Order: sequence, then C-alpha cells, then structure tokens
Amino acid sequence: MAGLFIIAHAPLASALKAAAGHAFPEALSVVEALDVTPQLTPEEIEAQARILLERSLSVPGRREALILTDVFGATPCNVAQRLADGVRVKIVTGANVPMLWRTMNYVDQPLDMLVARALAGATQGVLQVAPARPQNQAQNVGARPGDDFNAHQHQQ
Repeated sequence: MAGLFIIAHAPLASALKAAAGHAFPEALSVVEALDVTPQLTPEEIEAQARILLERSLSVPGRREALILTDVFGATPCNVAQRLADGVRVKIVTGANVPMLWRTMNYVDQPLDMLVARALAGATQGVLQVAPARPQNQAQNVGARPGDDFNAHQHQQ
C-alpha cells in the first residue's frame, strides 16, 4: 500500500486531508498533509516535508508514496520535486477532491497504477454542469390539491 502525501498552499493540504477523512475515515492513516505558508522558507518547507515523507515510508508494508500538489511550478510542487525519486515516490499536481477520492479508492494498488487513477479522477471529475433542471423532473412544487400538473407538461 502506498502512502499519500499532500503538499499545498495553506489551508488546502489540510482541507484535502479532511475531505479524504470524510469519505474514507478508515484509510486516513495513509495520508500526510503539509500546508505551505508564506512565512516559511523553501528550505524549512523541504525539511518539514522530508520528515513527513519519511514517517509515511517508515510504516511497515509501505515502500511507496504518491505526493499530490496543488500548482505546478509553485513552492509546494518544487519541494515535492526535490523529494521524489520517480520510482518509490511520484508526484501528481493539480490536486482536487475527485483526484484524492479516486486515489483513496485504489490506494492498495502499485504506485504507477495509483498515479493513473489520480490523473483519471482529476480529469473525469472536472466537467461543466448544465444549469437547467434535468428533464422529467417533477415541477409541482407549490401546486394546489386537485391540480393536474402533468396535463400541462410536454414530454421531450
């Protein structure tokens, strides 16, 4: 089982960890989170991140970790790039809740598969939602007793 490590601008890392715990409370032990604040230097962030990553990898049976970051090229991602070796520790950027939940669903899979699941969750979880109510949904809110609501509706 791989560990998950979220490094993101504060308070996103903690918020994503809380979202993981909301949906997967039994698997929350695999998640570490580091909120990056503007007061910390990149060296301080890296030192904290190394401690959390080593703690994650020291769990018996866990030899791999996936790091999720929020923005490519920003400090959290840059720190993650210094920690990852591309073999035991990999990075996916653009962290969002669909990505995290998909990853949590498959956290027992090999790291390469976990990366693929994270990417799929992120991209499949982002879509435009129609503002209109779905067809054939009841619209009789506030109708009076005896109204024949369906007689006035056209089926499409």
